[in-house]
Order: sequence, then C-alpha cells, then structure tokens
Amino acid sequence: MIDLLGVALLVTDALDACGIRYTIGGSLASSFSGEPRASIDVDIVVEMGPQQVQPFVAALGQAFYADVDAVGRAVRHRSTSNLIHQMSGAKVDLFVAGSPLDQRQLERRRRVQVAWQPDRFIHVHSPEDILLQKLLWYRRGGEASERQWRDALSILVVQQGRLDEAYLSLVAEEAGVSDLLDRARRQAASR
Repeated sequence: MIDLLGVALLVTDALDACGIRYTIGGSLASSFSGEPRASIDVDIVVEMGPQQVQPFVAALGQAFYADVDAVGRAVRHRSTSNLIHQMSGAKVDLFVAGSPLDQRQLERRRRVQVAWQPDRFIHVHSPEDILLQKLLWYRRGGEASERQWRDALSILVVQQGRLDEAYLSLVAEEAGVSDLLDRARRQAASR
C-alpha cells in the first residue's frame, strides 16, 4: 500500500521551501476530521504565483514527475496539474486557488501534527471546508459516489458539536449544496 501521507509530506516540504501556502483536501484531509479511509491520490490547494513554479518543481527533485509547463499553465489558468511520485506511482493533484471557496480553505486551514513525527506539521482543510468540498464533489458526481457521501457523514458524526454550523450553512447556501447539508445532518443525527 502506498503511504500517501509520506508522499504528501514530500510535496509540502517543497511547498514550504518555496513559501507557497497550501492546504491538503480530499480523503487525506477527511481522514483527519472523520473516519480514516484509504485513498488513491492526494489533493492539495495551493496559492502559487508564476515566479514560484520553477523553484517548486526544482524543489521536488527527482522524487516526482512534474511537468514545469503543465504546472505553469495551471497557475496561469487557476486550474489543476498533477505530480506523479516516481517510486510509488502515487498521484498528487494540485488545485491552484482561484475561487472564493479555495481562498476560504486556505484562510481556514488547520495545522495538524504528523503522528509518527511529533515535530512535523502539515496544513489540512478545516472540518467544515472538507465537509463542504465532499458535498460539492458528491453533487458534481451526480450524487452517485457513496465514498464522498460516507466521508461527509463521518465528519458530521466525528465532529458533532464542534463544527461551525453558521459557517457551514452560509457557505453551503452559496455553493448550492444546502439541501445536501440538511440531508447529511439528518442522516448523521440518526446514527
């Protein structure tokens, strides 16, 4: 099994070395806020400028396949690019911040300790932001992904009483997923 957190740490080391703000999302982040589960990739939202592309790719070194032109295009278009970890084949998706939700995720990110390295920390989405992201992905996927739905429910169950409910409701309304949030809240309450 691929150690995705180890792969993520290699990327966050390069991001930190280049002064690039980031926050880890996806299933890796939901594992910090809900029930842990296996994943096949790492999702990272980055706030990267054109002048940081070359130093970032250089900081990754030979550990990753990273196309400097593809990363540069993603930065220019505020889109996505990916990196492939050479030894494991693990994929890291870089989402260049461009939307208000991306900015909120960066502003609200949490600093969490890496369990087996007490002196190491990474930034992950807040529980509220990963929950909202899971609901958005569930909606965009035609409400068919049981994994996204289970991740959302597990965050509501594990974080019960600790979530910023006003923030969740406001951003869910803005993102057009308030109906999903209401349904998830009802379902989580019955567990």
